[in-house]
Amino acid sequence: MELWLWAIIGIMALIIVALLIKIYILQKAAKDIANAFVDRLITDTNTLIDISCNDRNMRRLANTINVELRKLRVQQRHFQQGDMELKNAVTNISHDLRTPLTAICGYLDLLEQEEKTEKVERYIEVIRNRSEMLMQLTEELFRYSVIISKGNNTIREPVSINSILEESIAAFYTALNEKGITPKIQMSEYNIIRTLDRSSLARVFSNLLNNAIKYSDGDLDITLSETGNITFTNTASGLDGVQVGKLFDRFYTVEAARKSTGLGLAIARTLIEQMNGTISAKYFENKLSICISFPDIKV
Repeated sequence: MELWLWAIIGIMALIIVALLIKIYILQKAAKDIANAFVDRLITDTNTLIDISCNDRNMRRLANTINVELRKLRVQQRHFQQGDMELKNAVTNISHDLRTPLTAICGYLDLLEQEEKTEKVERYIEVIRNRSEMLMQLTEELFRYSVIISKGNNTIREPVSINSILEESIAAFYTALNEKGITPKIQMSEYNIIRTLDRSSLARVFSNLLNNAIKYSDGDLDITLSETGNITFTNTASGLDGVQVGKLFDRFYTVEAARKSTGLGLAIARTLIEQMNGTISAKYFENKLSICISFPDIKV
């Protein structure tokens, strides 16, 4: 009787061991499928998921995912092609608009030299203002289309954020003073070095200073911390929380900034994201704060 009992126990033990091995193999196959799926989504490859497990259900799962991956690849190519065509079309259209707009402004210059009534002068002034706004929008649209087409093909090099920030403030000092703005600058004594695109960073600072000129009530605080965080803060009583939440949206303009194209901060965000940085806006007690941060990558 004991012999049969031990035989049954032995068989049960073998079954349990076999089941444990089966579970381990299935878990490993599921993990391999999950890792391979993530890898296929990240990398641009046509290689499909393949597993060493011979389990029928796992192989069926892998084949089903491969079918969906093929569909995803086709849709991704169509999207990339359409996205590139759209970017090229925007670039070409904005470029082509320059010539007729330049001609319009030229004829307005000639028209202003002729004798005209007060009403005609008023009409010409309106046309001039609208033409200049359209010219500015066309220029910004062209630059924006070039930036988004450029993608991550930026020239990265170690740059001093301190130096570029100082140069940008100096370039805008006259324009700030004309608006009655005397910036208060707090800059780290340490030289903050990040691997960035020099021209892109200068363009970001330029757009943020332009934004301060448009929205500030007469003050501007610029801070560069020892951790490399850059903050532009100014009083902007004409804004509210909803408007601040839309500042980085393309073509969004606040009524107070009538000459704004709505692309300045959108361009700044695009450039910062291309350099793997972050930008955010906060609004508290009539104070608008735009914060920029770039990762300190240790090589």
